[in-house]
Amino acid sequence: MRTVNSTKKAGGTAGRLGRGIIVALCMLLFACSAGPPVQEMSDARQAIAAAKEAGAEDLAAEDLRAAEAFLDSAQRSLSERAYGSARRDATLAKEKARRALEVSEGSSDKD
Repeated sequence: MRTVNSTKKAGGTAGRLGRGIIVALCMLLFACSAGPPVQEMSDARQAIAAAKEAGAEDLAAEDLRAAEAFLDSAQRSLSERAYGSARRDATLAKEKARRALEVSEGSSDKD
């Protein structure tokens, strides 16, 4: 009986390991084949437009410039089909634009 149990344990471990490898490969394949970050690019553009509308060009120029630089970088990566980089930079552009908007709105509240 001991032999049967140890065989089951070894087979169970190998089965779990095999399933884990398959899951990891599927995740890697999905990450590599993910499409262009259309939504992220749109979100970044909208956030930059909102920041400009709130006066970020004067009140939060540094954050706004950073947002625009990240968006430009995302656009270059997108044209090179480097979707991971494009997605990352578009997300950073949106974050910087939101920060510029917050600063701008905070400044206008003090007036």
